[in-house]
Amino acid sequence: MNGSNTNPYEQSPDTGVYRNYNLTIKRAYLAPDGVNKSMIIINGVYPGPMLEANWGDWFNITVNNEICDPEEGTTLHWLLQKRTPYYDGVPSVGQCPIAPGKSFTYTFKADLYGTSWYHSHYSAQYAAGIAGPMIIYGPTNVHYDIDVGPVAVSDWYHKEYFDIVQTEVMADGPPPPSDNNLINGKGDLNCIFPSNCTSVANLATFDFTTGKTHRLRLVNPGAEGIQRFTIDNHTMTIFANDFVPVRPYETRVVTLGVGQRTDVLVDANLSSDSAVWMRSDISVNCSSPTQPHALAVIYYPEANRNAIPTSAATPVVDDYCGNDNLDLTVPYFPFPATLPPATTLNLDITFEKNASNINLWKMNGQTFRADYNEALLLLASQGNTSFPDDPEWNVYNFGSNTSIRMIVKNHYPRDHPMHMHGHNFQILAEGFGDWNDSIAHPENAQRRDVQLMPGSQGTTVNKTDGAVIEPGIPSYMVIQIDADNPGVWPFHCHIAWHVSAGLYINIFERPDDITEKELPSVVAQTCTDWAAWSSRDVVDQVDSGE
Repeated sequence: MNGSNTNPYEQSPDTGVYRNYNLTIKRAYLAPDGVNKSMIIINGVYPGPMLEANWGDWFNITVNNEICDPEEGTTLHWLLQKRTPYYDGVPSVGQCPIAPGKSFTYTFKADLYGTSWYHSHYSAQYAAGIAGPMIIYGPTNVHYDIDVGPVAVSDWYHKEYFDIVQTEVMADGPPPPSDNNLINGKGDLNCIFPSNCTSVANLATFDFTTGKTHRLRLVNPGAEGIQRFTIDNHTMTIFANDFVPVRPYETRVVTLGVGQRTDVLVDANLSSDSAVWMRSDISVNCSSPTQPHALAVIYYPEANRNAIPTSAATPVVDDYCGNDNLDLTVPYFPFPATLPPATTLNLDITFEKNASNINLWKMNGQTFRADYNEALLLLASQGNTSFPDDPEWNVYNFGSNTSIRMIVKNHYPRDHPMHMHGHNFQILAEGFGDWNDSIAHPENAQRRDVQLMPGSQGTTVNKTDGAVIEPGIPSYMVIQIDADNPGVWPFHCHIAWHVSAGLYINIFERPDDITEKELPSVVAQTCTDWAAWSSRDVVDQVDSGE
């Protein structure tokens, strides 16, 4: 069995094997880059523990909320959730937040394979440290000798996440720039440039074996920054994006928006005494870093580990805030687009301030705000499929439509890594201006669960408050799904500060099937627990809640 002859959406095995994990979330002081700060972490480590399974296994993960001083709710979000939408880990959608002092167990199948990550979906809480890698081992279409494991590249802030959220939502201008850039949770402000490094003790290190092919699982679990990943003196071969194997192609630079994953092969073709820099640089054209550079070291077997590498950096072109061309990214398993789709939704992304001078991102003129005391999926299972009470829930009910196309336009000069829960969506087209109905590879369009959407072109904004002075040419992205996974599925920007300011909708898919689904009683219990806690403690929800 390999990725070219296996439909992962319909042929997922069931091994009957359960992978049990116990995750405890607490506050702690750590210094990933040498600056001590208050964080919220999992099992005492940052990044969080790596979760592993084989394709077709079951995860059984108990999450214990021990956040205190002050207390906060939390959840953890995972992956596709075919047939288990109530374990998607989004507060106000599949569950209520896990209340302080309470626990919740997520049980779901590893129904896709590849590289992923898990993280809190409560406000922008994951930017405080609640995130970790997730690997599901399965078929492959490429040969490699050594699986190096996850390589997480992430921007880093010295301010606490809640203070940044308040800045984004309440204050004039953009959120503060990130302070540093990390690889696998490590960095060193004294080792930003190779010429300044006197020690690599605080950097991540990796081992290459001469003559072998290595698999690296690249992940961007950051809050805002687009990453440009390179390895000095090496070419990489991309063979998977998110959970989708693609036909291999070579590159010197891998672009990763927040939430994106890319699996690459690297041949260790240097001499056995070599040591080279691994680099990831936050795009200064597309993002807002104070210090964009991250370094790690790759050692060959006979390298001098006390010496500082002297390898030269790969040139990086930093002028486009999107992913590789759709002609390059062709999935191994062909999945034709349904033409024409059963229904089409046009979505317009805009930014504005309301009468209270609060920053808001909107989709079709409406911003999102979670109600932590309600869970949309729970309401739907009880027969409430109209959601009439609060337009801020941003629910789009697609009824019994079997396929859904969304034409998304971005009218603001800021990129958005757009993420959909519950699906790998097809990217049919992208560009600027108006879509001309052409589709890139309708017989086998690129699929993934996060796609970078560039900002508009030629738009003039006020540098003080970000308000649009003169509209420009919007960017567009045309995506499509087959409605084969009944549930309520978020579709949102994965920049933490943008979703905090409301850039989020809920896709209500096949509501009649949801009303016939019996949800586990523990889902309702999260709402009972949250109601009890929030009735005696004020929930300081200054943002959208996601």
